[in-house]
Amino acid sequence: MTFTSAELDYLSSQHLGRLASVSPGGQVQNNPVNFFVDAGTGTITIGGHAMGASKKFRNVQKGSTVAFVVDDLASVDPWVVRGIEIRGTAEALTDVDPPVPYFSREIIRITPKKITSWGLDGPRQTRNL
Repeated sequence: MTFTSAELDYLSSQHLGRLASVSPGGQVQNNPVNFFVDAGTGTITIGGHAMGASKKFRNVQKGSTVAFVVDDLASVDPWVVRGIEIRGTAEALTDVDPPVPYFSREIIRITPKKITSWGLDGPRQTRNL
């Protein structure tokens, strides 16, 4: 299994993450995105309105690796930070059924290669897949 049960629970409770990609010229881009977890395949799907016209989509089409972070403050008193970082490969897919009906037919699918989580279930952990 790609994600632990604590990681899946956390990801299913969140609505936004940040996707970092790199252009062919080396320019880093980091955008807030919505996401969907496929627990069966262990992948993350990112969709949106006009996804195919976005810079992040073009970066992935050109072969960019990606980093995807979801984090939040569970509490400010005491200070409790929790989150997950997923590094891996991404595919820019066209003409697929979108994760929700009003999104475009382009998606980015991330296959994790390294997962680091903190504040979810015990101490910080990193796994290479």
